Order: sequence, then structure tokens, then C-alpha cells
Amino acid sequence: MAHGIFMHRDDSRYADIPAERYQFPAMYLTRAEPCIGDWIVYLEPRKIRNSRGYFAVAKVEKIILDPTAPGMFLALIEPGTYLDFVNPVPFSGPEGPIERGVLNEAGAISGRAQAAVRPLSRLDFARIVNAGLPEDDTLPRVGDLEPLDRVQDPQMPFEIERPIVQSLVNRPFRDRAFRRAVLHAYNARCAVTGWKLINGGGGAEAEAAHIRPVERGGPDSVRNGLALSGTAHWMFDRGLIGLSDDLDILISRQVNDRPSVEAIINKSGKALAPERLALRPHPAFLGWHREHCFKR
Repeated sequence: MAHGIFMHRDDSRYADIPAERYQFPAMYLTRAEPCIGDWIVYLEPRKIRNSRGYFAVAKVEKIILDPTAPGMFLALIEPGTYLDFVNPVPFSGPEGPIERGVLNEAGAISGRAQAAVRPLSRLDFARIVNAGLPEDDTLPRVGDLEPLDRVQDPQMPFEIERPIVQSLVNRPFRDRAFRRAVLHAYNARCAVTGWKLINGGGGAEAEAAHIRPVERGGPDSVRNGLALSGTAHWMFDRGLIGLSDDLDILISRQVNDRPSVEAIINKSGKALAPERLALRPHPAFLGWHREHCFKR
């Protein structure tokens, strides 16, 4: 098993849903197969304007032939492992690329940095995840553990990596990370009401809601999330409101006080969502909610 980088862009021609599957051609199969059963990091290409860089982590469950596209493969993501970073990690900073495996012997960025699927060292994996997720006592600091001119103890990457992986499967840790990522994407504003209420301590009233609940197979992806006020969250979870693929706010016929519900919906009648497509609710999750939760 080995870590890897999977490059993804939301306007790609590939049939990706990063929280569920990653489509790739046969030329990358030998690079993707070692990642089966291990964690990968998603990267948005640098050439995209305002690229998010490294933006999420997930575990590859298996790789299969894509039944809908000859010559293509699907890396299927293990349910419950995808997690968006709270802080997207730039490809390069003041000290150069955080993914040091893309450097050649001369210390320059090599052609490996262009590969859509490529291996990722355990130390680079730890460094990227540490930078992308909230600081926590279970995550060791790894920022400068590997000077480029220094030979490392070969056991060190495993000692660093172990607590990080333990955190990635810890439900309270994932809940905190998901909440912070969603509220940051929505600027702490409720998508339904438009309210942005902040208490005296700086805490937001809005909550991070899963569109497809975790207990029903939903991922901890910002695209499976909404920032909702307590009342809107309660109604959404009970199917009293829902969203169309175009983000029109739908009100169930079973609501017993429709005028009151209409009164708290923002005047546009549409859910307020991040401008970036990469952060907006995915139609696959909205469709699941309408089919399984929304009371028509």
C-alpha cells in the first residue's frame, strides 16, 4: 500500500465525484493500484485560477473497470473516509513545494508535478494533511521535519503518520473539521435564511448540515454540506424543506405553517451558496435528499 496524489478539477471531462469515485485512464493504473487500501490526497491543478491546491484526503477502497466508459477505471473511495481540508494547502509556499517528492536532484520542480496520479511519500502526506486540517493535539507538527540536505531516520515517517491516520477515522475530529470547512465556505451565513448571527464570543449560530447524512452513506464533503440556522437545519433533516439542483428552496406540502416558513426564507427563494463550483452542493447529494428525505 502507498499514498498517492489524485489531481481533480470540477470542470473536468472525467466523471469524478471525489467523495465517491475518481475516474482515470489505463495509463495511470500502475500508479493508482498501490494506493488501494491506503490514503490519497486530492490536488486541484495549479493552472486553475485561484487553485485550492491540496484540498481533501480520502482512502481508496478498490479499483474497477468503469462499466460506462471503455478503457477507463474508477478508484472507489471507502465510505466514511473522504474529508475536505479546513485550510486548502497551496502547492508551493515561501520554502518551495510542500510536496517535496516533486523535486529533482537539483531541487527544482520536475515533470512529476504534472502527473494526474502519482505516488506521495509518507512524510509529504503527513505534512500536507497537517497543514490542511485544524490543529489538534493528536496531529504532530511536521512542517520542517525534513530539511532537504538531511538524511532522516526511516522510521520517522511512520511515527508521524500513525496519529494522523488515527485522527482521520475519529468521528469527533471529523465532525469538527467538517463544521469548520462548511462554515468557512458559507462565511458562517445560513443558506436558507441568509442570517449571519455571531455571538459575543465569535461563535456562529449557523450549523454544518450534511445533505446526505453520514449514517446513510453521506461523506464529509463541503459539497455534501450546507450552513443552516438551527430551525432551517431541523426542517431540512425532517424533509420539510429541500433544494432543487438549481438551489431553489422547496417547501413540503406537509408543513403546517407555510407562511411562517416562507417568512424566514431569504428573499431570493434560492439557497445562498459559495460562488465556486467546487464548494457548491453537488446535484448527486441534493437528488438523494429529495428522493429519500423531502416530503412532497
